[in-house]
Amino acid sequence: QVQVVESGGDLVQTGESLRLSCAASGNIDKIRRMGWYRQTPGKQREMVATITSGSITNYKRSVRDRFTISGDHVQKTVHLQMNNLEPEDTAVYYCYIESDYGNFWGQGTSVTVSS
Repeated sequence: QVQVVESGGDLVQTGESLRLSCAASGNIDKIRRMGWYRQTPGKQREMVATITSGSITNYKRSVRDRFTISGDHVQKTVHLQMNNLEPEDTAVYYCYIESDYGNFWGQGTSVTVSS
């Protein structure tokens, strides 16, 4: 059984920082890519940042200069350092793991940025 658990979401003020963490367990070897997506009510889930097993990263344009993704495909962990947060970053953030055994999502962690 695979478990993907996120942590680190919180209520912060504009300009502050947060670090999200995700840890996976279970039969989830041969990870190809890990990442973070986010979703707000009434909108589709969108990619925020991803990192491949070869450490190639990809970012949503609006976060590229403020967020940093890091991951360890052996330890099955992925982090998202979010700096200079803006109210537009308010969302539920989901961890995503893509592997040879399937694709998995966490339950989400809530980030609220007040102006």
